[in-house]
Amino acid sequence: MPRGSQRCFGLMIIAVTAMVSGCTTVGYYAQSVHGQWDILVRSRPIEDVIRQPETTEALKSKLKQVLTMRRFASDVLSLPDNSSYTRYADLGRNYAVWNVFAAPEFSLTPEKWCFPIIGCVVYRGYFKHEDAQRFASRLEQQGKDVFIGGVPAYSTLGWFTDPMLNTVLHYSDEDLAGLVFHELAHQLVYVKDDSVFNESFATAVEQEGVRRWIQAAGDASRIDAYRQRKNRDREVIALILEYKERLSRAYASTNSASWMRTRKHALVDELRMQFQELVAPWEGYDRFAHWFAEPINNAKLVAVVAYHDLAPAFEALLTNHAGDLEKFFAAVRELAALTKDERTARLKALL
Repeated sequence: MPRGSQRCFGLMIIAVTAMVSGCTTVGYYAQSVHGQWDILVRSRPIEDVIRQPETTEALKSKLKQVLTMRRFASDVLSLPDNSSYTRYADLGRNYAVWNVFAAPEFSLTPEKWCFPIIGCVVYRGYFKHEDAQRFASRLEQQGKDVFIGGVPAYSTLGWFTDPMLNTVLHYSDEDLAGLVFHELAHQLVYVKDDSVFNESFATAVEQEGVRRWIQAAGDASRIDAYRQRKNRDREVIALILEYKERLSRAYASTNSASWMRTRKHALVDELRMQFQELVAPWEGYDRFAHWFAEPINNAKLVAVVAYHDLAPAFEALLTNHAGDLEKFFAAVRELAALTKDERTARLKALL
């Protein structure tokens, strides 16, 4: 099927779903269709953008790097070889979408929303921040913990040609390469109704891909710096997950709501202090500073778990296959064919 036909087909699926759903769902799908269409019509081939005389030298340099990363993804990492990230779109805003996460006040079991094609996920995405805020307000009125996370880029799982966006071009070269590898990993393997599996797999591919990309450039100092930064990230994430488990145990108690609310606030305050102590010796490390500076609740913790909870298990699986990506991807596809409980059990066994 020609690429243009694929775009129309994908939009038709979303539009038909909207027509047979309730009014609230119709509004949600309508903004999704409009937002995705706006990105597609803004996108232009990167090579055309580079050739334009009005394109700044800084933008040309960054986009040339993107094309190099894109070729590396397919040629070296065996990620999908298609037109994604060969086009560029300037959205005129800081984020592509805003994802709304929610969880009960005394639970770390996330709310889920189910959609055609992608299945059930632990967030609901909006192309306008004000729309995300309106939806979040309704959830807060129901007593939910809510978190709105700005998302610089995302994957349409191969349904559309995903362009490189202006929202991520301020990234370092390592982080930009990681984003390309992460989003293409979603196109390679995606399991309906299992956000933690999908995001943890893509995170593991991202980190291994960046390591190999830097190694191919032959700059040992960059490899060491990237490895140090990622090791520190892991320590912060491990700290967050530790407190997530401590909160879970508190919520599982038979104590009163008042006790749990007090305990929740105390653990969040303790988490902040532990973070400050952890990063104090790390000169120049400012990652997660913004995350900790803003309110922390169950929904915010859910967002971290979705991306990182099982990533170390996927890293162990890759090690078990001696770093052979083709064999690793085959093993991931085998896991994807299992039930959710079965594949989660097997991944946790790898830890």
